[in-house]
Parts: sequence; C-alpha cells; structure tokens
Amino acid sequence: MSVEIDLSKPGSGPGGPLSESGGGAFLASRRGKLTLFLLCAVAFLDFVDASIVNTALPSIQRDLSLSTQSLQWVPSGYLLTYGGLMLLGGRAADLLGRRRVLIAGTVVFGIASLVGGLAQTSGVLIGARLAQGTGAAMMLPAALSILTTSFAEGPERTKALGAWAGTGALASAVGVFLGGALTEGPGWRWVMFVNLPVCVLVLPAIPRLIGDDRRRMPRGGFDALGTVLATSGLLLLVYGLVKAPDQGWSATSTVVELTLAGALLTAFVWCEAVARNPLMPLSVFRIRGLAAANVTQLIAMCGFISMFFFLTLYMQDVLGYSPLKAGAAWLPLCVGVAVSAGIASQLLPRIGTRPVIAAGAVVAAAGMYLLSRIPVDGSYAADLLPGMLIVSLGLGGVFVGITTAANAGVPADKAGLAAALLNTSQQLGGALGLAVLSAVATARTHAVAGTESAAGAATSGFGRALLVGSVFLAVAGAVALRAPNTKGVEVDGEG
Repeated sequence: MSVEIDLSKPGSGPGGPLSESGGGAFLASRRGKLTLFLLCAVAFLDFVDASIVNTALPSIQRDLSLSTQSLQWVPSGYLLTYGGLMLLGGRAADLLGRRRVLIAGTVVFGIASLVGGLAQTSGVLIGARLAQGTGAAMMLPAALSILTTSFAEGPERTKALGAWAGTGALASAVGVFLGGALTEGPGWRWVMFVNLPVCVLVLPAIPRLIGDDRRRMPRGGFDALGTVLATSGLLLLVYGLVKAPDQGWSATSTVVELTLAGALLTAFVWCEAVARNPLMPLSVFRIRGLAAANVTQLIAMCGFISMFFFLTLYMQDVLGYSPLKAGAAWLPLCVGVAVSAGIASQLLPRIGTRPVIAAGAVVAAAGMYLLSRIPVDGSYAADLLPGMLIVSLGLGGVFVGITTAANAGVPADKAGLAAALLNTSQQLGGALGLAVLSAVATARTHAVAGTESAAGAATSGFGRALLVGSVFLAVAGAVALRAPNTKGVEVDGEG
C-alpha cells in the first residue's frame, strides 16, 4: 500500500505522526525516496570530510607554512570533536528533537567550512576543523535516528540502512579522490568550500521533508554531570590516541591522558547507573546486537582507516603520484564498495547480519593482506588494484551489516543514542587504529633504515602496518561470528 503525503505539510512526514505509527510503505512514496536521499546526503557530507583533506595536506602545509606538528591537527581536529561530542549530539537529538539538532549541526558545519576555506593562518584553519567536527557530531546521529524512526522495521528499513551504510563507505573512499582533484584543480581551499553548496541544498530540504519533532525538555533537564564526564572523557581519549604516535606510548603525557580519560569514562558509567535522567541510559545495552555491532565496528575501523592513510602516503611519497593521480587510484574501490553494499542489502533479509559481516570482514582482511606486500618499485595494476578490489567487496558487507545490526530493535526514544554509539565506536576505532599502526609503521621503518633506502624503509613500514590492519579485520570477523543474527526485523537467539 502506498502512502500519499502532502509536501506542503512538513509535519506529516518523517518524525511526525506518520512515522510514529509505522506509516506503511513509506520508501515506495516520492517523499520517502526524497527523505532517504536527503539523509544519505548528510551522511556523505560528514563521512567525506573525514578523508577529503588527506591528499591536500602537503599543499596546506606549504601555503600556510604549517609545522608538521600543527599540520596533523587539520585531519585530527575534525576527528577529535566528531568522536568526542557524538554521544552528546545523539542524546540531544532524542531529547530536543532530531530535526532541530540536524538543522543546527548543518548550520555549524557550513559556517565552519566557509571559515576554513578562507583561513589565512593555521589557528583559524584548525579551529574551523574543530567546529566542523562539532557540527558533524550533531548531524550524523540526528540523521541516522530520523532514518530508523521514519522507515518501518523490516525490509523497508533494511533497504534504507543499506543505502545509508553504502553511502558512508563510499564517501570515505570518494573523499580521497575529491581531495586530490580539488587540490590539483582550483586549490586546497576547495576541499572546504565544496561543502557549502551541499549545505545550501540540504538546509531548506530538512523542514520540507522532516516533520517537526521538537520536544519539551524532560523533567530534571539534561544529565549535566554525565554530559561533562562523557564529553571530557571522550575528547581526552581521542586526543590521547591522536597524540600517542608523536609523544610515544610510554611517555608520561600519553599515560596521564589515557589514564585520566579511562577514569572519567568509568565515573560516567557509574553516574549513568544512578542518574534520574541519564545522558546514556545503560538499558540501551540490553538491546541484543547493539553492543556486538559496536565492538565489531571499532575493531574493523582500526584496520580500515589505516588502509587509506598508508596507501595514500605510499602512492605519493614512494611511487611519486600527484594528488590527483593518488585520488583517482581509489575510484575502483568506490565502485566495488557500492556494488558490494547493494549485494549485502539483498542478502540481509535472507541470511541475516552475522554471515554478511563475518564474510565481508574476512574478504576485506584478505585484500588488506595482499596490499601489505607492496614493493618499493610497485605498479598500480599489479600491486594495488587487486587488493583494493578485494577489500571493497568485503567492506560493503561489513558496513551494511553492522549498521543494520546496531539499529535492530532500538526503540524510537533511543534511536539517536544508538546512532551516536555506533558512530562513536567508528571514530574511536579510526583513532585507535591510526595511533597503533602509525607506531607499528614507524618502528618497522627505523628497524630496517640501516639496510634499506629511505623509500624502501618507508615501504616496509607501510606494509607492516597494513599487515596488522588485516589482522584487525580478521578479528572483527571472528567477533561477528559470536554476535546475534539480525535480519532487520528481530534478533534471533542462536549463537
């Protein structure tokens, strides 16, 4: 049965009365398709910004005269606030209204992109990246929770989540290409400016397609203590992980930062257990599949993010690729992820998330292992393309399966929280993976420096990091085998 909705009545769409009652085949309607397109555009915008600056970093460093220490905060600043504020953004969406938080986050993101593109100093650019991460931390959980509450649980939501997850995986790869193309074309500033037209298109579409779900502040207001503990703990944890490769894992500053972060997060859990109106109700972890999906996501991202980082360095520093050529090298992976995400979306209702995630992780691990064998005189067709294609075929299944498993059975009033937890695990996994694997690569490079050329030593380090990354993906597959098997409707009790 199709449902006709008057587009002139914003309150009748997702987030309004229709979505609360299930709404029938919303995805089959014109409004449903437009809503899904809008939410996927938000996901694309946030995910692409995590990787789009990577190939532009050398140009940014030259133009603004940044030191290497300052330069690392161009990508890390976004990661810091994106991961650190995600939980707060998700819970704010549940308590204040998802449409309101999505609009506010998009405005912050757009303004920060404009300021970053106009930046003439490193301080302004890094501040803009911190603000972009803040906006993204509001946008992403709000958008994902709108999706899960707008589309009926079952095949309809599975298709919508498949499109969302595929978009996220695709954006991470497309960002590297766009960064290279824009840097060699109009210049690095356009890796910031390119966000503006998307924000301009998204902002007026939100009130047209998303119903007004504003809420009254719950009795007792926000959990102020929990908010302070969670936000400061997550920010300090991400900061410590980002700085660890430079400071050293055994450095006093690293030990203090990570220990204090652990203490703050432990205090946060205790606070949530006794709070009257907790920021993160611990009952959310009773939803079967949510915790397993988050752990799988965190481990998988440790390996996945490292691939983009180290292979981009290998292409530009060892093989001598230009930013545009290095970016274009990722296009086959983009296509492969899109294809595999579509296949995974069709398989989920038949066989469930467990085999899709496990098989996808194993396939991706095999591709990563192949990439870890890169030689100093490698070629794209023989040494990079085969491994990239194999990785792409696995990653679509991992992303789609994990997103579906994490959102199955989540009540509407906790959808923003569940979305925030999933994306926090993604950001923490990326930060942890880069921190650990950067240390692995550096140690290997130093170990062989006396017997290899500079390029050979660097290649050996990149290869060792990719090898460990493949282990992370294999472990993620093993964890998935112990998780509940979700088919988009319910979680069965097997395994």
